Amino acid sequence: MAHRGASGDVPEHTLAAYRKAIEDGADALECDVRLTADGHLVCVHDRRVNRTSNGRGAVSALELAELAELDFGSWKAGQGVQHGKDPYESPDSEDSERTSVLTLERLLQLVADAERPVGLAIETKHPTRWAGQVEERLLQLLDHYRLRTPVRIMSFSARSLHRVQAAAPQLPTVYLMQLLLPRLRDGRLPPDVRIAGPSIRILRAHPEYVERAHRAGHEVHVWTVDAPADVDLCARLGVDAVITNRPQRVREQLAAWRPGR
Repeated sequence: MAHRGASGDVPEHTLAAYRKAIEDGADALECDVRLTADGHLVCVHDRRVNRTSNGRGAVSALELAELAELDFGSWKAGQGVQHGKDPYESPDSEDSERTSVLTLERLLQLVADAERPVGLAIETKHPTRWAGQVEERLLQLLDHYRLRTPVRIMSFSARSLHRVQAAAPQLPTVYLMQLLLPRLRDGRLPPDVRIAGPSIRILRAHPEYVERAHRAGHEVHVWTVDAPADVDLCARLGVDAVITNRPQRVREQLAAWRPGR
């Protein structure tokens, strides 16, 4: 899964980053969603726009029109991507694809129009002043687009996943974990959640967790897996999915991987 798109090469959560992830062969796209002050879901990771744009303020306090005036791509220029013309964009693509705020609706359209099946993993960000409205709007959009590719909802908030399960029990949910709490070390997850989402740091410290989660009947989706040694660790442990900033490189490594290497 491409973490915020091909975000190792292109500014995260931009349309250009997701286009490149599809070109790179990603099986699925991962995104974070937040609700704007006027009720639009946008793909932004942080609570505030300060890090990834030339603006300031909380996403929840800004309207979509205000976010649309900001540049969400130029900050990446200092990390190896030349500002202006992105080398990964097609010649006829617009520069706005790597600088404009991306709505979830536009990302859903990209997935719907893709020439091959591309899954989607959507993370709801909490806490937020909008609480359950995030999940309500998310489910409305998914119902409208009715994608034929796999969609799963992820969150660090068990309450958020419970809202999703109550309203749309057919949607798989992923419980994200920064730390492995003692009550979860045997592989159990919150009620009705069937996919564990541990960080790669958890697997480094507790490699036995994958087997325990599988024994409990759960899949294991790991984030964020970029280093070759971490890719090998995930492959060796038999995880079900890896979320990475560099989908092309990781796919190539996994394709060449063999047990015992």
